[in-house]
Amino acid sequence: MTNNKTTIADRVFDTLCTAIVEGEIAAGSKISEPELAKRLEVSRASLREAIGRLEACSLVTRKANIGARVVSLSKEKLLEIYHVREALEGMAARLAAQNITAEEITQLQQLLKRHTDEVNQADGASYFQRSGDLDFHYHIVQSSHNERLISLLCNDLYHLMRMYRYQFGRVSQRAFPALDEHSYVVSAIADGDGEMAELLMRNHIRRSRRNIEQMMATDQE
Repeated sequence: MTNNKTTIADRVFDTLCTAIVEGEIAAGSKISEPELAKRLEVSRASLREAIGRLEACSLVTRKANIGARVVSLSKEKLLEIYHVREALEGMAARLAAQNITAEEITQLQQLLKRHTDEVNQADGASYFQRSGDLDFHYHIVQSSHNERLISLLCNDLYHLMRMYRYQFGRVSQRAFPALDEHSYVVSAIADGDGEMAELLMRNHIRRSRRNIEQMMATDQE
């Protein structure tokens, strides 16, 4: 997964992606190409290539004669993403049960143990997963070995979901239940039970969505 031939555009993409996801570049804000090119000390061509990739990841929108703008966030859009994830990640879990390698199963089990230790150390106060291979869901999607599904979830939706996690995240009581649900999914995948893995993954994401809906309702009271 690591590309040793990283380009300037790759590095600019990584820098801007992190800044957008973590809110350093605010949601809804306009992107000034001259200002960014000067600040990052890169050419406008490299910057435009990076912005094009950000657009493909749904982090940036571009309109003719207006330019690029960071995507705006809303609770309604977040719930839409959860509905899509429920279907697609359920499929990914089913395919992972069929296609995962022994090495990937071991890596997934080790990742789950690491997450268990972190949640226990925090006494269940949080379960915040870092990006890429340190993200449980990302790892399962990769283990599906379905390139189209990987592109949809790990490119089109993944960074946008991380942006919501950072900027809409709040403390909930889901850490320990979510960890248990992850464990059940891993067991089903390791057993090669695709039907059960899909059912468990869909239920897991549905519970997370309903938890968010309940928090939204509480905020409106």
